Amino acid sequence: MGEIHPMVEMADLSFSYPGQEVLSAINFTVYSGDFVAIIGPNGGGKTTLVKLIVGLLKPSGGMLRVNGKTPGRGGAVIGYVPQQIKHNDNFPASALDVVLMGRHSPDKRWAFFRGGDDRTAALQALEKMGMEKYAERKITDLSGGQRQRVLIARALVTEPDLLVLDEPTASIDTKGQAVFFNLLKTLNKDLTILVVSHDLLVVSSYAKSIACVNKRLHYHDIVGSTTDLMNAFYACSVEEVCPVETVVRGLNKNTFLDLPRHD
Repeated sequence: MGEIHPMVEMADLSFSYPGQEVLSAINFTVYSGDFVAIIGPNGGGKTTLVKLIVGLLKPSGGMLRVNGKTPGRGGAVIGYVPQQIKHNDNFPASALDVVLMGRHSPDKRWAFFRGGDDRTAALQALEKMGMEKYAERKITDLSGGQRQRVLIARALVTEPDLLVLDEPTASIDTKGQAVFFNLLKTLNKDLTILVVSHDLLVVSSYAKSIACVNKRLHYHDIVGSTTDLMNAFYACSVEEVCPVETVVRGLNKNTFLDLPRHD
């Protein structure tokens, strides 16, 4: 992966919809090679943060750089896997077709007439995700976990520096989740990974660090036990104080309101 360097940098980052502030005073740096789990309550701003990183939204204020540049203006190549995508059952796209969509370039008018190099790259991405034997299978005939692997393969075919996944296990059963995150752990040897998740398995067993998002962001590079993290996760409802901090300090979750406020 080369020398460690800042992959994502935020300073006093904020984002608001009309009449609603979603993110405020975010200061956060992700380094190359990291595996960060982004957790927090529903409506806390996790998906908004991800969309800012991949360039789908623009900050209302502050600074955001990905590999030293503004998202969407060059710099790092980002592979993005959004929340579960609904597929049209009447559209006969195969798994290979879906991955090939990742090779689409705006200057290529005929998007579905791919060259041999594109097909080879797509098959290699499917193989990396253990899905090569399903290449010609209709995407709607695959299980939720298999579809997610195909979507990751679509992200990987771009040869990204950063892989961003938003709730990737929402449609995967408990058994499949462990297999899925073991695949991500393998990918982390070559990629920087950000995962939005409600699954504490990620936090306790796979992620190297945690970003707890609830309007503000609190970063932790110490991962505690699953039970403590689960207590902290469900207590995460106060903007100014991060309950994960209570786990790090060894405090009871009910005492976190007494902690000093911090950014």
